[in-house]
Amino acid sequence: MTENFDGDWLALREPFDARARDPRLAARLAAALPARPHLIDLGAGTGSLLRWLAPKLNRAQHWTLVDADADLLQRAFAEIEERAILAGWPTTWPRSTTLLVHSPAGAWRVEALVADLAAPRGLPLDKADAVVCSALCDLVSARWVRGMAASLTVPFYATLNVDGREAFLPPHPMDRAVANAFRRDQQRDKGFGGRALGPEAPATMAREFRANGFDVVTAASPWIVHPSASVFADTLAQGHASTGKATAWATDRGRQAKRGKLGARIGHTDLLALPQSK
Repeated sequence: MTENFDGDWLALREPFDARARDPRLAARLAAALPARPHLIDLGAGTGSLLRWLAPKLNRAQHWTLVDADADLLQRAFAEIEERAILAGWPTTWPRSTTLLVHSPAGAWRVEALVADLAAPRGLPLDKADAVVCSALCDLVSARWVRGMAASLTVPFYATLNVDGREAFLPPHPMDRAVANAFRRDQQRDKGFGGRALGPEAPATMAREFRANGFDVVTAASPWIVHPSASVFADTLAQGHASTGKATAWATDRGRQAKRGKLGARIGHTDLLALPQSK
């Protein structure tokens, strides 16, 4: 059983994700796609990657959102439709399971699939023009990445993979101990067939996709958390502290956050793997 994520946490992190993702890699993906691409979004959650990437593709497009959590996918439809309405774009429902967003550049067809991501062979990846994901591949195993790289013949785009370069500011004497405990937790088995990659994800993906004939490009995509973002800073700190015996650190960091004195830089890497032209 793969891990599930709280929808409120996904909502809290969405604006930080949006600012962190590298737009140049998104532009390269857009240039490699056909006129009306079909994208399969693995671990789609509440649809935040679609909300960020679809306007950048700037054309008619078809999305299949895949997640193990049906409640998150229901929330994805609601939030995608709400964002469209706020933008002044009409929405229609040709079926109860299909949302059409009528953007000025063309319609977005959005469908969902509840599926176990630990078994990607059961997913309709052969129907995709690209497979995309966000904040997923640091949870998976090396075997999972190896299988994905060997099976795909279309672009693979993975954003916001943790890379281990992180710091809370100002420094604290317990930072190293907390970081070590958090990294151990990042690499425990998350239900994807072995030890999770954690910060090894960017290098592992790059190696496996290159070994299968893809051109791979990466870009830094860190969260930059200013002290003014006190709720997010505190949530990050408490999440880090929960993986080890760090009560004193969590208390100190919580006090700093509430006073607007806690900042952070959490390193991520975006990756785009493009099949080589034949």
